[in-house]
Amino acid sequence: MKKVITYGTYDLLHQGHINLLKRAKALGDYLIVGVTNDNFDRDRGKLNVRNNVLERVDAVRATGLADQIIIEDYVGQKIDDIQRYNVDIFAIGSDWEGKFDYLNEFCQVVYLPRTEGISSTMLRAESQDIVQMGILGCGRVARRFPMEADVVSGVSVIACYDLDPAKSKSFAEEFNGVNAYENLQNFYDHVDAVYIATPHLAHYENIRTTLLAGKHVLCETPMVLKGAEAKELYQLAEEQGVILMEANKTAHCPAFNHLMVMIKSGLIGDVVDIEASLSQLLDKSGREFDPKQAGGAMFEQGSYPLLPILKLMGINYQNLELFSRMENGVDIHTKGVMRYPKAVCSFKVGLGVKTEGDLVISGTKGYAYVPAPWWKTDYFELRYENQNDNKKFFYKWDGFGLRYEIQEFISCIYNHRFSSARLRRRESICMAEIMEQFSEHKNFFEI
Repeated sequence: MKKVITYGTYDLLHQGHINLLKRAKALGDYLIVGVTNDNFDRDRGKLNVRNNVLERVDAVRATGLADQIIIEDYVGQKIDDIQRYNVDIFAIGSDWEGKFDYLNEFCQVVYLPRTEGISSTMLRAESQDIVQMGILGCGRVARRFPMEADVVSGVSVIACYDLDPAKSKSFAEEFNGVNAYENLQNFYDHVDAVYIATPHLAHYENIRTTLLAGKHVLCETPMVLKGAEAKELYQLAEEQGVILMEANKTAHCPAFNHLMVMIKSGLIGDVVDIEASLSQLLDKSGREFDPKQAGGAMFEQGSYPLLPILKLMGINYQNLELFSRMENGVDIHTKGVMRYPKAVCSFKVGLGVKTEGDLVISGTKGYAYVPAPWWKTDYFELRYENQNDNKKFFYKWDGFGLRYEIQEFISCIYNHRFSSARLRRRESICMAEIMEQFSEHKNFFEI
C-alpha cells in the first residue's frame, strides 16, 4: 500500500483545498492529512481567527478524502510523521516549490499544482469585515494593546477615549491610525468593539454603557468584583447580540491550554491538589496599594491563580477560606484554600510579599510542574515516579500575550460565540463571586 501525506492549515476550506487533496489522494492508496495547529499561524506573521483547529479538522474529514487526519504541533514533525507512518510520498502545493526538498531523504516529494484564483487569504480579505476597535482607558496596560492587535487578522485599533483628554491625546499621538475622542458617544459611533482598560471599580459601568451602545467588549481582568454584576453583564451582552469577554491572557495562552487538555485527558491521573502562586514587589505609592481603587494582591492578581483551579476542578467548590496580611487597608499577601469533594487546592498572591511563582498540579499517577512565571506559560513538565517517563514541553510566548486573547475575541465576534471555552462565562462569574467573598471578608482571616 502506497501512503501519501500532505499538510495544510485548511482555514476557510475551499475548492482549492479540495482539489489539492484530490490530487494528493490520486498519488497513492492511503492519504494522511496533517492539519496545522492554531499556533502555527504565529510563524506566518498573523493570527487568523476564522476556524480553530477542531473546526478545520472537521472540515477536512467532511471532504471524505482523508483516510487519516493528524495534528501538526511542532517544527520538524514532518520528518517524524513520515517515519512513524511509513510514508512513501510527501505532497504539497506548488507555491512551496523547493522548500521541502530536504524530505527527499525520507520519501518522494511531489509539488502539486495550485488552483488559480482562489486562496484562504483572498477569501478572508473578501469575506471578513475588519473589526474597528476602540480603547477605553489609556493607561499603562492599554499601551500594549495596539501592537498586539497588529499581528491579529481582522482587527484594527482606530480610536481611544479617556476621562483625561490629555491621556487619550498622548495615546493617539503614540500610535498611528488611532484617533482620540473627547466625547464618549462620538467614540462609540466610530467603533465596533471596545477594549476596556480602566481601573477595576470603573469596569462595571464602562461595560454596561458599552454593551448598551451595541458594542462588543473585551475587558481587562478582573472583569468585575461582584458575582451578580458579572451575571447581569453577560446576560445583557447576549440580549444585545454582542460579545463580552474577560481579558485573561493566561486563559488564551496556547501552552496553558495544551496543559489543561493534557491534564483533563488523564495523563497524571485524578487531580487531587493544585498549588498556584503569583507575586511581585511593586512601588507602594502606586494605584495597586490604594484601597479606594480596589488595590491589593487579591483584586490585582487573584484571577490568574484561580484560573487553573476552576478550569480543572470546576466552579462547585465546597468551601473557600482566605488568609491575608493587610497593610494600610489592602492585602499585600493573600492565600486561599479551596476544598472540593475529592481535592484541596490553594493559591497565593502577593504585591508586598515575594513567593515562588510556580504552578504544581498533583495527580494519582504523576504531577505537572510549571515554573515561574507560570502565568506566561512557555514550558512545563509532566513528572512521574519513574523519572524515565518524565516529559518536557517547550513553547513560544509572543509579545505581551494579549494577541491570544484578541484573536479569540475577534473569532467569537465572527462566529457569534457568546462564550469562549478558554474562559467560560460561568468561570468568569465564579471569579467575580470569589472577589466578592474577599471584599466582604467571608471565611476571612487576617494574619
